[in-house]
Amino acid sequence: MPSKVREADGTMARTLGHRRGPLVPAAFLLTMLLVGGCAQPAEDDGAKGNGQPQPSAPTAAGSASATGSTAEQTTQGRPAGCSTNDTDQTVPTRSPADLKWMTYQTYLLPASPTAGPLKVDGPLWSCFARTPLGGVLALHVIWAKMGGSDWRTVLEKQIARGPGRDLLVAERGKLPVTDKTGAPGSDGTFLGFRFLSASKDEVTATILVRTADGRYGALTASVVWEDGDWKLRPTLTGAISESITSVSGTDGFVLWGAGSGSPSVS
Repeated sequence: MPSKVREADGTMARTLGHRRGPLVPAAFLLTMLLVGGCAQPAEDDGAKGNGQPQPSAPTAAGSASATGSTAEQTTQGRPAGCSTNDTDQTVPTRSPADLKWMTYQTYLLPASPTAGPLKVDGPLWSCFARTPLGGVLALHVIWAKMGGSDWRTVLEKQIARGPGRDLLVAERGKLPVTDKTGAPGSDGTFLGFRFLSASKDEVTATILVRTADGRYGALTASVVWEDGDWKLRPTLTGAISESITSVSGTDGFVLWGAGSGSPSVS
């Protein structure tokens, strides 16, 4: 019998094929299942982890809007007003020391004053370092924006060109728009990441999330370097996630904030 995943208000959001193991529930539902994403059998990776301590009392709503247009290119190929230090090409094995949390609707999104996003213009958070860390931060930020009413604006500027993008435009318009309300982090939390591949032109990583009811999910997606910044690359079927699984804990992931002190919230 098919497993059915419902949104928090009880309406049917998507019907999935029969799978074994728990499905990632409503907190990240619309975005995680957006245009072709599917749940897979749960991984048996041992005892459940405790996850990452959450930032206390987040109340701000992100950084102030930056000036300048992301469409204007510099001679170095970066958008106007964007400059980053791209020398550190190592794949991170721990959370950055300058980790911050930025809020978007109910999402708490990881950020870094050195790796990005360094420009905030409404829903467009851009200017990431051309490094593995910059790539995984961009993946979080862009991916999270595709479930709400800002999706068209974000898609135009931060989704990579290609046939997958064309399908994403067509299929995303058929789905409902869900702008989350409530305290940041109340629906679920981005906990950490695991790199699958990384270069100056492409980053593929798995993102660990914990939902409001304490379950864990892992989604895999890619960003590519295009027009001077990282852009999310949809699959050839128009999905923003290459795979989505339920997992039993945090083993195998680098946790945001672990070993880097108390991250701040913007």
